[in-house]
Amino acid sequence: MNEHIHDDKFHVRGRLDFTGAEWITSTEDDEPGVEIAFVDGYIGMRNGADPSGPLLVFTPEEWDAFVAGAKDGEFDEP
Repeated sequence: MNEHIHDDKFHVRGRLDFTGAEWITSTEDDEPGVEIAFVDGYIGMRNGADPSGPLLVFTPEEWDAFVAGAKDGEFDEP
């Protein structure tokens, strides 16, 4: 691992357990979309089409910044 990268979630890595989490989907139809769950003050996000795939974990501050960017169109395709 690059020694210059700061891992701000090192203290919770391996401690957070999302296996029993209640996942909330981003879509109201039958197509899988992004899913989020709240565990121990953190927010997990995964691809609903691949629930056993990678899981992103956000602090509340990171989540707020992500949502604000999404609302502002920061992630819209050009």
